[in-house]
Amino acid sequence: QVQLVESGGGLVQAGDSLRLSCAASGRTFNTYAMGWFRQAPGKEREFVATISWNGRNTYYAESVKGRFTISRDNVKNTYLQMNSLKPEDTAVYYCAAGTYSSNSRSYNYWGQGTQVTVSS
Repeated sequence: QVQLVESGGGLVQAGDSLRLSCAASGRTFNTYAMGWFRQAPGKEREFVATISWNGRNTYYAESVKGRFTISRDNVKNTYLQMNSLKPEDTAVYYCAAGTYSSNSRSYNYWGQGTQVTVSS
């Protein structure tokens, strides 16, 4: 069983930066790829970024490529650095643990989410 907790969300202006964190806990027998997803009101949850279990491979949605960076300092902590934020980035952001993929169905464990609001 794995528990994930996101933090670092908040209210910022367009062009500002935020860094989200995801802390994992619980007994595990394997390492996991980590992903970030987001969901805006009235919209489906969408893929943002993913990183392989060893941190050597990353993949991003086209909408955030060049602005967001996913990283991990060990198997338990994952980060999402968000630069040049836009109002359309406003959403609840979720971290997830599972298989390296852009598909949410490939992830077995999910955090509760953290709100990011970008004003114009």
